[in-house]
This record gives sequence, structure tokens and C-alpha cells, in this order.
Amino acid sequence: MNVLITGGAGFIGSALCRHLIKDTDASVINVDKLTYAANRDSLREIADDPAYHFYHLDVCQRESLADVLQRHQPDAIIHLAAESHVDRSITGPADFITTNVVGTYVLLECARAYWEALPGARKDRFRVLHVSTDEVFGSLGDEGTFTEQTRYDPSSPYSASKAAADHLASAWHRTYGLPVLTSNCSNNFGPYHFPEKLIPLMITNALIGHALPIYGCGRNVRDWLYVDDHVAALVALVERGNPGQSYNVGARCERNNLAVVEAICDLLDRLAPLPGKASHRDAIRFVADRPAHDFRYAINPDKIEREIAWRARETFESGLEKTVRWYLANEWWWRPLRESLYNGERLGLRNTSALNEGNAAVLSRQKGANPASPSAPETENRVSEALE
Repeated sequence: MNVLITGGAGFIGSALCRHLIKDTDASVINVDKLTYAANRDSLREIADDPAYHFYHLDVCQRESLADVLQRHQPDAIIHLAAESHVDRSITGPADFITTNVVGTYVLLECARAYWEALPGARKDRFRVLHVSTDEVFGSLGDEGTFTEQTRYDPSSPYSASKAAADHLASAWHRTYGLPVLTSNCSNNFGPYHFPEKLIPLMITNALIGHALPIYGCGRNVRDWLYVDDHVAALVALVERGNPGQSYNVGARCERNNLAVVEAICDLLDRLAPLPGKASHRDAIRFVADRPAHDFRYAINPDKIEREIAWRARETFESGLEKTVRWYLANEWWWRPLRESLYNGERLGLRNTSALNEGNAAVLSRQKGANPASPSAPETENRVSEALE
């Protein structure tokens, strides 16, 4: 198979490129704009492989993208190029509309023109996989899960832009017959993850001796998926998925944010202990919450498990230990990012005043205290004051 991947220098995209080149006989054409979150060092081990081709290209550049399609004649496109950080979308939504909405439109139009010119058998086999997120569904309460029939209800500029892109993908299938399918995945984690996201931020903060900031009281729940499991799902969907369908991809690994950070601390206490009897948990701090912070995500992956015969292999615990060990062994990759591109500063508050007040309202966790205990409402009140 000859596969064109947009956003292949990002976290999930680079994992997909590495898998296809190292573990299959596929050829890969990687098209990436190389924004702050992309990193060609993530592709270092496959960069010289003759089956791998890289183009420094914005997905919005229609003529250049069309030229790459004609030159390499892919059998499938996996569309991962996206701005993806909710906090950044709050402070700067324009890039999210441009890349996630306009970029998806350009990709679909280029794919349609290319597909319509393909000869019979190749046209029948061609697929476009649009990779999306569970955040398009909004927020769940204490119960229930997202299914493929869940109503869209995005909360942030990021999730709204991805919802718009999902609708474009569906419309291009219905209107033009383009063989598009969509996947909506839960939160990914694993190696080579840019350290603005929760898990890599907590690991790298701990390793450089910074505080471990948790929004609100840490009760918000995410459903976690190890990146290599997600990559396997994407390949399976390209090979066996049905055009016009959407598939939820998840591993049934729900954890609240506090539990995630505490699990990271416990692993680091074992693998990179601090001097004396100190614990990495002592660095946990509760900070002003994110505006419109979705309470809970949970994916029901029954459809992909039943129809595509894919199932996640990693548990949250096994995947997290692999992730922590990778960051401990690969400081060469993450240290320059923390020193030059992102030093851990808070993003996503509505204005500078709120940011300053939120930083001033950082709450030191008392040793042995439980944020879910009766002291939690006091924490919530103080955080709310910081956002007013």
C-alpha cells in the first residue's frame, strides 16, 4: 500500500509513519507544515528509508498538495493534520479554523479530483480516512459513553473546528461519493508527545523539578488510548472500514486527571526517585480551571471491535509505564522543546488578568489531603474566584 499521511511529523502521525515503514511493506508520503508541535526528530529512525518521502507542505496549499498526489499515486490518504490543543484554541482560534476546517476542505477537494481520475480497480480500492476526536461530542455526566450516534456538541474552538471538519468529510461522501470514513478517538498518550499535553507535561515538569499543575480539583475524566493502539486502528480502518461510516476508537481506560498525575508520580518515585523520602506527589498543585472545561469523555468502541476486529492491547498502566520509561531514556528529544518552544507556561485562560490571578491562586496540596474530600468545595470556590 502507498499511503499519504497529512500531519505525519506530529505525535500520532509520526507514530503512524514509523509503524508503516518499520512493520509493514507500505510506502509513506508524509505531508507536514512543521508547526511548533511537529518534530522531524520523531521520524529520525525512518528518515533515510527509501519507502519514506517527506514534503514540508501546508495542507491548505491546494496546488502543491495536488502535485504530490499525482507524483506518488497513493492508495489511501490518512488525514491527521490539525491544530489540536484546546488551550491554544481558546487564546488563538484562527489557526484552528484555517488548518482544521479550510485545510480539511482543501484535502477533500484534492482527494476528490485525484480519485475521480483513477482507473476502475484502483478507484474502487482508494480510501480517505479523516481522523477526528471524541471532543466533538461535548461533555458527559457521570454515566454513559460516546457512540457513533451521539449528537455533536463541541465546547471549545478546537472541538468546534474538528466537528466542522467531520461534517465536511461526511458531506463529501454523500454528495460526491468520495470514499471517506471518519474515526473519533479518545485521548492519546505515548512517546514523542509534545509536552504541552497533560501526560508529557507532568512527566517533564517532574524531571526538571517544576510544579505539577492540575486544573480545578482534578476531577475531570478522560478516556486514554496508547498511541500505538490507535495507529493499529487507523491501519485496520483503511484496510477494512466502510466508506461513509464513522468509528469510535478507544480502550475503555477512564481516569480522572488527578489519578493520572498521581500514577505518573508513583512511577517516577519508583523509576527516578527523589532524594530522601520526598515524593513527586508533593509537587502537585491545583490551579484555575480551563474555561468550558468538559467534565468527562468516554468512548464506546464496540463498533470497531465488532466490525473491524480491532481491540486495544495496552492497559492504561502498561502504556503509562512505557511512556514514562521513554521520557526518562530520551531527554535528547524533549529537553530542547522545553527549553526553546514551550517552557510549561499556562495557556488558555480568557485574558492576561485572569492568567495572573490564576497563577496567584495556585493551591498547594497539603500532604495526605484528598481533593475529593470535603475540602474540595473550598478549592473549587477559590479557583472560581481566580476566573471571575
